[in-house]
Amino acid sequence: MAEARQAVGFRPSLTSDGAEVEFSGPVLQEIYLSGLRSWRRHLSRFWNDFLTGVFPASPLSWLFLFSAIQLAWFLQLDPSLGLTEKIKELLPDWGGQHHRLRGVLAAALFASCLWGALIFTLHVALRLLLSYHGWLLEPHGAMSSPTKTWLALVRIFSGRHPMLYSYQRSLPRQPVPSVQDTVRKYLESVRPVLSDEDFDRTAGLAQEFLRLQASLLQWYLRLKSWWASNYVSDWWEEFVYLRSRNSLMVNSNYYMMDFLYVTPTPVQAARAGNAVHALLLYRHRLNRQEILPTLLMGMRPLCSAQYERIFNTTRIPGVRKDHIRHLRDSRHVAVFHRGRFFRVGTHSQSGLLSPRALEQQFQRILDDPSPACPHEEHLAALTAAPRDMWAQVRKSLKSQAEDALEAVEGAAFFVSLDSEPAGLTREDPAASLDAYAHALLAGKGHDRWYDKSFTLIVFSNGKLGLSVEHSWADCPISGHMWEFTLATECFQLGYSVDGHCKGHPDPSLPQPQRLHWDLPDKIHRSISLALRGAKTLSGDIDCHVFPFSHFGKSFIKRCHLSSDSFIQVALQLAHFRDRGRFCLTYESTMTRLFLEGRTETVRSCMREACNFARAMVDKEKTVHSEQWQLATSQIPVQQTHLFDVHNYPDYVSSGGGFGPVDDHGYGVSYIFMGDDTITFHISSKKSSTKTDSHRLGQHIEDALVDVASLFQEGQRLKRGCRGLGQEDSGSRCGSLPCHARGSRAPTPSTNF
Repeated sequence: MAEARQAVGFRPSLTSDGAEVEFSGPVLQEIYLSGLRSWRRHLSRFWNDFLTGVFPASPLSWLFLFSAIQLAWFLQLDPSLGLTEKIKELLPDWGGQHHRLRGVLAAALFASCLWGALIFTLHVALRLLLSYHGWLLEPHGAMSSPTKTWLALVRIFSGRHPMLYSYQRSLPRQPVPSVQDTVRKYLESVRPVLSDEDFDRTAGLAQEFLRLQASLLQWYLRLKSWWASNYVSDWWEEFVYLRSRNSLMVNSNYYMMDFLYVTPTPVQAARAGNAVHALLLYRHRLNRQEILPTLLMGMRPLCSAQYERIFNTTRIPGVRKDHIRHLRDSRHVAVFHRGRFFRVGTHSQSGLLSPRALEQQFQRILDDPSPACPHEEHLAALTAAPRDMWAQVRKSLKSQAEDALEAVEGAAFFVSLDSEPAGLTREDPAASLDAYAHALLAGKGHDRWYDKSFTLIVFSNGKLGLSVEHSWADCPISGHMWEFTLATECFQLGYSVDGHCKGHPDPSLPQPQRLHWDLPDKIHRSISLALRGAKTLSGDIDCHVFPFSHFGKSFIKRCHLSSDSFIQVALQLAHFRDRGRFCLTYESTMTRLFLEGRTETVRSCMREACNFARAMVDKEKTVHSEQWQLATSQIPVQQTHLFDVHNYPDYVSSGGGFGPVDDHGYGVSYIFMGDDTITFHISSKKSSTKTDSHRLGQHIEDALVDVASLFQEGQRLKRGCRGLGQEDSGSRCGSLPCHARGSRAPTPSTNF
């Protein structure tokens, strides 16, 4: 949620009258550089673009077309209407004996031109089809004739067996909204949280903006939208993430959890071996573009550009802004254990190491009794320091320990072998889940390398987790990778009866390489300062995770409601009960319907939601009983085919969470686990006297039950109006479970 935090502190550099603003040169330069970066990216992946750029056609279709033209010539037919002869005349004359060769070359050139024209036509047609968004406005369970026609045409033009990047050339560009609509929607979103006086002042400033600066700024955006692939995404990455000077820990990173109720093996090294092997299998499929593109409704593709930087990626700190360093390949991972750093190779001459071989390497690290060198144990706290400070220290570190630093920053990803257990326990399920979330989000402040694209965390009892740096991509991308990892390491790779990885160790493998850091004295003080700041920030975070099992998305769908809208309304009610007022609410949403789209904001604190919340707390009603202070996000389950939630309901990811974006606000993430459970991840600052994660969690549980009961009562009254004794199964929500009237969900009696 770094985007929401940055929005809090953003201050536009515009004067009140707009007359003295001199920014044409820098803005035009940024537009030029943005387009240049975009074109460089296209050129760098030219070969993959060729393989996928001809989609929905295939390279074999050219051979088929060429053969058809040759067959026509053999039958003394000319499908080119004389163009082949024209091309033949333009070719050099190599003598009479090469006359037939000139004819073949002319036919090949004509086939290539015709093939390219057909592919271009298919791309344009598919791009026009994908620009249709009427399907988004269709009522639930219904589909209009235009949308049915659109789906049929998309199916025809989409081709078969797409690769990961097959649809990239056909995706429409993100349109620039009209500035009048933007201002109107902004005023609508702030109206519920402003007094009449403040709203009148804000509306006046908005009108002044429309009159003075809006037209020029809108022209800049339109110019960039014509020149670059996306008018906002690269600026979003730079100004929201890379120019932020705050610590990455809590402020930018987010976490993802393991299975909630089960741990496939208690052997730490074995779990690490299978997980690392599964992650590298995912990378292999990614490099070969064997991962299927995400399709909404099985038909509408989403942009896949963010997948490119999952692995071999590090955010490098800079004095004024960071930059993202991505390598084409890396054949090792960096491992942290008890204050020591190791380099573990992931490949041998025969290819990727087996899970059992990787387990062997991790066990060697766990068995290594050597102590950490002075200050090495807390070195990674520098990556949790403010970015300007870390950038200065990194220069000295690189000059003194370049090889060790390169081994970490050049790794495929970072692995932390923690010395403590984590996860849900029978003895204290609530506190253990909260501690698990806190360990993933902040850890000890010095046991994660926060600059890496992600850190795989393996606890001593075999529990897994992921800490993800946010700048390179958004949560659905890392979530897709994590779903594949959990399903592969558990269901496909599996474990032997004694908990170890399947297969045999490889004694011939060299020992993991211990990294040595020559740390100058001036770095020691910086490490101590960074560690102190990281511990302060870590100690101030209040995490609360709870599975709500009274009902899930199946009940909500039976009410003919959007499950996400249901949760957002309940969150508004819970926050109003918690704080007694409304606030700007941030809900992240993706813009990957467009080329290189990333994320946008849904402002769910709407006037209708506020009226609903007020009515719910007003005992006299006839109903059933400026900063982003509430940032929310749903974690989607994207690969349901990998999990059998009916036969194995405990083997479902429990989602993840993020830190609060305001010192007096909340961060709330939620995931629908199967049909009957919703897991919430709540965070806030302990130093705030206005927030309490556990208190909000109780309000959320109560609000969910109250809102569900209200809709159930409404459905009952609706059926009563149709006639006594008549029952409409199509509109029946079904009865809430008896325990939904209680205050807390029961603790599942399953294997932890």
